[in-house]
Amino acid sequence: MEDKISRTRWRPLPAAALQPPDLFATGSWDNEVPAGPAWRRGAIFPPGRGAGGGGTPRRLKSPFGLLATLEMRASMVNIMENLICCVTSSTTFLDQERIVVASSTGAVTIFRHHQNNQTLSANHRWEKAHYHVDQDTSCGGAACTGVVCNNPEIVTVGEDGRINLFRADQRDAVRTIDNADSSTLHAVTFLRTTEILTVNSIGQLKIWDLRQQRNEPSQIFSLAGDRVPLHCVDRHPNQQHIVATGGQDGMLSIWDIRQGTMPVSLLNAHEAEMWEVHFHPSDPDHLFTCSEDGSLWHWDTSTNVSEKPSFLHQGGRSTAYLSHGTINQSVVSAWLSNDPTKDRMEITNLIPNQTLSVNSLDVLGPYLVYGTDAEAIYEFIWIEPGY
Repeated sequence: MEDKISRTRWRPLPAAALQPPDLFATGSWDNEVPAGPAWRRGAIFPPGRGAGGGGTPRRLKSPFGLLATLEMRASMVNIMENLICCVTSSTTFLDQERIVVASSTGAVTIFRHHQNNQTLSANHRWEKAHYHVDQDTSCGGAACTGVVCNNPEIVTVGEDGRINLFRADQRDAVRTIDNADSSTLHAVTFLRTTEILTVNSIGQLKIWDLRQQRNEPSQIFSLAGDRVPLHCVDRHPNQQHIVATGGQDGMLSIWDIRQGTMPVSLLNAHEAEMWEVHFHPSDPDHLFTCSEDGSLWHWDTSTNVSEKPSFLHQGGRSTAYLSHGTINQSVVSAWLSNDPTKDRMEITNLIPNQTLSVNSLDVLGPYLVYGTDAEAIYEFIWIEPGY
């Protein structure tokens, strides 16, 4: 049986790099379990080129271009057996050579990619970063649900409501907030170098100042009404007060953390759970979301949307327009504007014929990669002018 893709991440490029991204890592779930110890596979792939251009998805499928594989115990990879994979696992790059992988047993492992012989090796491991009962017992590990890196720092969150701050060069945790949340923490991202954002299963967005020794958030934001679980979070790369989240109801929520405690915009989006949300790191007027309903949406708030060429190729597009009149006009920004000249937001479903869940996406430069429950990885190559 092939793997359902639970996570996909581009390897970061060196500063001022001119070459396109050349490597991404994937995590998987729903593998068959052989008799005896459970083993799983992690993989690193080079992206496709040429045939995937023009905004047409290119399917990347093992063993196509497989650079490295490593069989490892299930506790060392982000594979869920009884849990929804994209809510309860994470994989990300620490730097160009090291990958941080989280597991359903609560372990967090750093793997090193050896480019000379295209192999992977375990570099460091925190055995029970997350646990329900006792870190010293043989059972009771809790799923690590989110990982974010700011080399050399690594922050993890888990099903146990715990937050860990690790450093790649230190054996023990630098900081642990044992009772950070009474509910499951689903995702985490850096707000600033010393601050993180978390989202939880009761619809709360929280800010944590890691310089403070108290085990309480510095700010708490909440969805109004029902406590809809939030599954994903990302902050605007240039305007750090703007934060996007998505959750169980498929809504896209935009927050301004400078004011109020509720989102300033609630945008109807997917028909099922939203698994990931990402601002484009260098062009944040563009945002991408993916969902259990099989859709991957591109949100475009750039100026004169209706007058400029499409961000992606016209083929296979399914486009809708959202009037800014439906959005709370409390602040001025690329995402929350009361400028009458920006009267529309273009929303494009990049894969309108997909039926199975799109679990993960990542975007870097003109390249977008995503993974699905269709047991395949896909890549877009954009044709946006300027790339």
